[in-house]
Amino acid sequence: MTLVETGFGKVADTFFRTVADDGRTGAELSVWVDGKPVVDLWSGIADERSGRAFAFDTPMVTFSCTKGMASVLVAMLMERGALPALDTPTVDIWPEFGAHGKDRITIGDALAHRAGLSAPRRDLTIEEVLDNELMADAIAVQEPLWAPGEHHQYHAVTHGAITGKLVALATGRPIRDCFAELIARPLKAEAWIGLPDTEVPRVAHVVTDTLEGEPPKGDPESIAWMERAIDLGCGITFDKFNEPRFHRAGIAGVTGIATANALARIWSATVTTTNGVRLIGDSTMEALREVRSEGPPFFADPPPYQRWGAGVMVPSDWDRYLSPSSFGHDGAGGQVAFADVDAKVGFAYLTNRMADDWDLGKRVTAALADALG
Repeated sequence: MTLVETGFGKVADTFFRTVADDGRTGAELSVWVDGKPVVDLWSGIADERSGRAFAFDTPMVTFSCTKGMASVLVAMLMERGALPALDTPTVDIWPEFGAHGKDRITIGDALAHRAGLSAPRRDLTIEEVLDNELMADAIAVQEPLWAPGEHHQYHAVTHGAITGKLVALATGRPIRDCFAELIARPLKAEAWIGLPDTEVPRVAHVVTDTLEGEPPKGDPESIAWMERAIDLGCGITFDKFNEPRFHRAGIAGVTGIATANALARIWSATVTTTNGVRLIGDSTMEALREVRSEGPPFFADPPPYQRWGAGVMVPSDWDRYLSPSSFGHDGAGGQVAFADVDAKVGFAYLTNRMADDWDLGKRVTAALADALG
């Protein structure tokens, strides 16, 4: 049953306006305040091939919103003493990472897109891409693309290899297992970083032919490196994210699977007790969202620019979220998921439509800001 508490009607109206009326795609929205849901909505088509409609429990690929979930898990392991603090050199737990002068990179630097590993210098194989640890091993030994720690550039896919490796080093287990045990199960959240085979048929089908627009403009070399950060030299495209092997693999930067309710529930639990669970304490949360990277990235890119904490996005001209106390991560197609410290909010907007209007979730966030006053 859909849920819209009193005072959130305009949020609901804005959400429904983000859903295209072509009968091909849809979206989900979940908002939690003070540890309880106040909005749960879904609309549209989850799989255009069968005509299956979205439901409350339809999971979908969360694209880069996955980075936020993985970074929260890393923060939990730090709080529990399984990983050292963010300002610890990464080589202290991952010696191979120090190749070619990367020994100066701290864990916080690596999570904040400062490691110089935004794209691989050599073409990765599909087998490496589908295995967080194999990808991590490949990028750890490569020469960085810039002086380590001196610049930043979005690690679109390789960020997940870094977080996955950190989790594995801390626990001896893959990130899929740790995420399930420490986050998803305690919160009873339908979210995965590495989907079980039994859940594959439920996943919403991503529609990619709605992507349009002009070719990117700017320095050709910079554009080439930014494109390589996504295709990794082996032709990764958005269509790949409909393949069950990508769902099962659990690439910790881009192939998380969740319902909007689950994702909002997780973010809620970073700032307030939710379903009896608080994932991280206040001091850990503040360390996670402390600004570590901002301004123009290393490879030329027009503004607005993103701003990063340790693996989480914090408010900037790119996305102001709800308030200056927000932190979270967005994803392809206009997806947005975040928490807000002051308002005690957990928020998730997810869509299976890969169109060029990537402001969909931002518009719903703005409506929520108005509703909360």
